[in-house]
Amino acid sequence: MVFTRSQLVLACTLASTLLVSACSKENSAQKQDTLTASTPATGEASTLNERNAQQRLISTLEKNFKAANINAKIVSIQKTEVPNLFWINLEGMGSVYATSDGQYIIQGDVIRLGDKQLHNVSEALQATENKKHLASLKNEDLIVYPAKGGKAKHIIYVFTDSSCPYCHRLHENIPAINEKGIEVRYIAWPRGDQFMPTMQAIWCSKDRKAAFDQAIQGLPVSAAECKNPVSEQYQLGLNMGVNGTPAIYNVDGEYLGGYMTADEIAQRLNK
Repeated sequence: MVFTRSQLVLACTLASTLLVSACSKENSAQKQDTLTASTPATGEASTLNERNAQQRLISTLEKNFKAANINAKIVSIQKTEVPNLFWINLEGMGSVYATSDGQYIIQGDVIRLGDKQLHNVSEALQATENKKHLASLKNEDLIVYPAKGGKAKHIIYVFTDSSCPYCHRLHENIPAINEKGIEVRYIAWPRGDQFMPTMQAIWCSKDRKAAFDQAIQGLPVSAAECKNPVSEQYQLGLNMGVNGTPAIYNVDGEYLGGYMTADEIAQRLNK
């Protein structure tokens, strides 16, 4: 990936995962050419010195973004376990890392070695932000598939697109997922402008589930125009770093993966 004057393309999931378990985002260049204007950000620092250091970093990053003709809005900034490396949350896209002097941006994942399992340094930080985003959603703005047998043991949120083959495969597993006591909540995330009308028609339909079933069969979906949350949900996905569908999250904002079977989802949730 190249950090250029006209474009900041962020990868928040491993490329291999996206290739084998999710449909990639289309038309992404059009969506990320122009970023919102930069404004002061908030940070979580325990001491005055830390807060001052973070504010200096914010100022330096904003200056460097401006010099590169990139109007990137910094939402929040937090230090990581890596010395002199900060996690930067940007509006409308996934997070990046920045060195403490504000001279270098690192895109992608920073992995800690040494344990049996790899540890993504920003995973907990991103999950905290994601949890807030997901908690703000209302069920009436989603497509909800309740768990079988009463109260749900788990709830998952799935960013989905009716045009995505991997979303079709996951959709086939909904009954099996529900049987395991897992409630599924679909969030609209059209992968490009060309898919926006269909997703809006689904969300404007009286029976969204039937309309979604119809769309994944390749049949046209027609519905009267209505006030719908599709654009807002798309933006929510960008804020959380979504760059492909399906993208599955638990209620704590942790990214579980792309396409997964019912058994795989249950195993992840029961860990």
